[in-house]
Amino acid sequence: MRVAFLGLGIMGRPMAANLVKAGHEVAVWNRTSGKDVEGARSAASPAEAAAGAEVVWMCVSDTKAVESVLFGPQGAETSLTQGMLVVDSSTISPSATRKFAERVRAKGADYVDAPMTGSKAAAESGTLIFMVGGEEAAIEKLKPLLAAMGKLFFRMGDTGKGQAAKLAMNLQIALIYEGFAEALTLATKLGVSAETLIPLVQASMVRSGVVEYKAPFVLKRDFSPNFPLRLMHKDIHLALEAAKEVRAKLPGLETVEEIYEMATEDGNENLDYAATLTLLEKWAGVEVKGASA
Repeated sequence: MRVAFLGLGIMGRPMAANLVKAGHEVAVWNRTSGKDVEGARSAASPAEAAAGAEVVWMCVSDTKAVESVLFGPQGAETSLTQGMLVVDSSTISPSATRKFAERVRAKGADYVDAPMTGSKAAAESGTLIFMVGGEEAAIEKLKPLLAAMGKLFFRMGDTGKGQAAKLAMNLQIALIYEGFAEALTLATKLGVSAETLIPLVQASMVRSGVVEYKAPFVLKRDFSPNFPLRLMHKDIHLALEAAKEVRAKLPGLETVEEIYEMATEDGNENLDYAATLTLLEKWAGVEVKGASA
């Protein structure tokens, strides 16, 4: 298929590369220059990338970025034609997603929201899990592209429901990791090492995919960004805003958001979200690490 891929960040670049590897004709664009994908054509604007494409696929930082890429100067909207598909793998507001979809459909194209989970490693290996919102016929057309970038996809409902599911997923990740980080901090303060505690956690009902993925990085004190703290903080804000729109209360997430706010003030916004641990450590006067760290 002819694909315009817009956004070559931590997730977008390997996703676009996997589309090329699968034999698709890919044009790429990124807000800042200097990023390209081997085998793909680099474009100077979203409109140029989207010209002649069957599918326009976005993976950018936030709601404002999606709006700009689609509808800003030299945005992809100017190249949309009847029958094209616009797909958004960014994590953005569900209500904004529905508004963007209306504008895209007015041009004769269709809109699918397809945020994903799996972090950097899964993007590189093509094993992402997509949460998809949109019409079944449109999703059917996208199956070869979803298969090139991921191992599974789940249709969550109509447009906007993929984004809603993603916010619910990231809410859980933030809360689960915060519980893990606090447990490590308390255990360390009480004299139980992380290397002793983690196997117990994973052998019990407390076990978690979040812990399984993050524990090796924590033990090595590696907070390089697989999922930057600033983006998880953004997603927490999105979840709280969505909850406010539908009059739902999320007291646990409100508390975790305060931790992220303070971690940001500490200068950790560009580290992995696992770096919230360092704030807890500072307050407790301990450091969690493995024997080899």
